[in-house]
Amino acid sequence: MRSIRAELVRDTVATLFVQANLHLDPALLDALERALENETAPTARDILDDLSENARLAARDGLPICQDTGMAVVFVTLGQEVCIEGGALSDAIRDGVADGCRKGYLRASVVRDPFLRQNTGDNTPAVIHYDLVPGDLFRIAVVPKGFGSENMSALRMLKPSDGWAGVRSFVLDTAAAAGANACPPMVVGVGVGGTMEKAALMAKHSLLRSAGVPNPDPDLARREAELLDAINELGVGPGGLGGHVTALACFLETYPTHIAGLPVAVNISCYASRHAEAQL
Repeated sequence: MRSIRAELVRDTVATLFVQANLHLDPALLDALERALENETAPTARDILDDLSENARLAARDGLPICQDTGMAVVFVTLGQEVCIEGGALSDAIRDGVADGCRKGYLRASVVRDPFLRQNTGDNTPAVIHYDLVPGDLFRIAVVPKGFGSENMSALRMLKPSDGWAGVRSFVLDTAAAAGANACPPMVVGVGVGGTMEKAALMAKHSLLRSAGVPNPDPDLARREAELLDAINELGVGPGGLGGHVTALACFLETYPTHIAGLPVAVNISCYASRHAEAQL
């Protein structure tokens, strides 16, 4: 067994939460710069230039990339031979999110009850997903998810006969409906298969991948490229004001499913698509 102190988990989560909110993934910054090279619409070019400059200023001055510093989604890969000492793992993650909120002066954006709407004051609790694996691996990834884009995400239970054409149509309809609300150029995560909740989880998990890194499966990589090209033909453009670059990346994950179903989820992120991870 390998032991990891709960305090180390807490401190790591706090650091990752701040890091993700202040530092744009270098791959996304590169994608913004490539988009600027490909964009011809003057207004769209100005917006892309502003987004790149905003990311650089945030990193330089230690300020959040966006005022919506998100609800913390945390993916934990936990080896069966790892023991967390000195406290409960979920409590350590919660305390890390709270510490990161305070240390980074991040906006408190979480309400305790979806109906009563009382703010918790420290961005807790987080939404935590655990993946138990053999061995002593411990990896943690933090995704501060802003809700301008989260609100434009969608799920649909298609019929098997709808096939790829139905999936493609649903993804495009969702991206088009998102429009300016998702703060484009967006990053689009797609999950296909499994059950309703599995499809949604895959769509969210896919956003951990860096822009420019295709799916290792050649067929899925081809479908990702097809979707990205089609989304960029929608004409939504940066800021929703028209242009050739509506999305910077599109990621697709799949899972076996029932003979009677074809679940599809689309999780949209804004251009920042914030995430950070560490292995302890």
